[in-house]
Amino acid sequence: MSMVSINPASGEQIETFEEYDATKVMDIIERVHRAWLDWRYASFDQRSARFLRMARHLRDRSADLARLMSREMGKPVAEARGEVEKCAWVCEYYAQQASAMLAEQPVASDASRSCVAYRPLGVVLAVMPWNFPFWQVFRFAAPALMAGNAAILKHSSNVPRCAMTIEELFTETGFPADVFRTLLVGSSGVDSVIEHPHVRAVTLTGSERAGRKVAAKAGQMLKKTVLELGGSDPFIVMPGADLQQAAMAGARSRCLNSGQSCIAAKRFIVFDEVYDAFLEHFGDAMARLVIGDPLDDATQVGPQARGDLRDELHQQVLTSIAAGARLLLGGQPLEGPGFFYPPTILAEVAPGMPAYDEELFGPVASVIRVADEQQALTVANDTPFGLGCSVWNRDARKAEALAARVEAGAVFVNGMVKSDPRLPFGGVKASGYGRELARFGIQEFVNVQTVWIA
Repeated sequence: MSMVSINPASGEQIETFEEYDATKVMDIIERVHRAWLDWRYASFDQRSARFLRMARHLRDRSADLARLMSREMGKPVAEARGEVEKCAWVCEYYAQQASAMLAEQPVASDASRSCVAYRPLGVVLAVMPWNFPFWQVFRFAAPALMAGNAAILKHSSNVPRCAMTIEELFTETGFPADVFRTLLVGSSGVDSVIEHPHVRAVTLTGSERAGRKVAAKAGQMLKKTVLELGGSDPFIVMPGADLQQAAMAGARSRCLNSGQSCIAAKRFIVFDEVYDAFLEHFGDAMARLVIGDPLDDATQVGPQARGDLRDELHQQVLTSIAAGARLLLGGQPLEGPGFFYPPTILAEVAPGMPAYDEELFGPVASVIRVADEQQALTVANDTPFGLGCSVWNRDARKAEALAARVEAGAVFVNGMVKSDPRLPFGGVKASGYGRELARFGIQEFVNVQTVWIA
């Protein structure tokens, strides 16, 4: 079996990689475990020095790493450089904060001394997606390794060069051999990795279907999991909103990473009294987005990552239109090479349409008209997902009061939903469980150990 790296802007094959066989996979797991036996005793200063070096190295290589992402999964290159910078930031953040986050906490008890200590678990498997091929990995790896764990990466099969390059970065920046390794295996190879006794925990970012499968296998093996799954984030526009500001932010949020983001604004819930005015601003903002070669700095919307993903997205659009949605913009795959889909707006979206009921993972906005706050809240929560939400109103207190009742892992007022190393990230309902980033993220994969001394 082999993995093929394809340029989604042209459809051309870039590179082919042979998948690892079972013997090589088991050997790598053993090597990573042996590396962890020493790494767990490295001091915070020793770990920190390596991650600070990693941050510098990422910045030094920003141009070529960004180009790699653009060629392999179609990310606009300007966004790709931003992704590299964010990876450097998360490395610095945990290098500077991990020691305090995992410091022993004294607790008064009947002992002469008792405390809570945070010990590393061991080897953690990360099953990562293609849409943010560097950021998703580093937002896991920085806290996990700073906590003293070792890591195995099973990356998405359409970004094998990104996966191997990340492994190389850990070698180039002086991390001990085998403390971070990549496995070139398909989805069918994940179960056997989870079953290995040296693998102590699993984190997955991906689809709800993949999350259920990984959680079931890890549960069978009694291993901790963190899941960050899909989202169908509501973007609520209240009557007091700055409509032009909201429309511009909505277009950026919907089409970030060419619309392929779990926390992108997807369902635009707009109050009736500002519905028509918002649509006018929003249509203008979406129509102005520049579609093109992801290696061009001017490009804001590149191709979809794979042809099958573009076809699935288009079918969701067609089915929604057939069910009564009104097409205002886009709605047809672009002719020519590559897997391009234009910024698209569907208005008058209602239950029973894919644009209402499902996650649309591409630059397609679903606009839903509501009469009042209660209906807005009902629609916002009428989804199996619960990742992020943004609410727009010049009266921030009113917006915050509404946001507080939305079932989501993060709510943003007058700003687009984003991840930040300083804030916890994750969802509820079918968007998963557990948290990444901030102190909550580094404490997910540790042994919270009680220490009692007579």
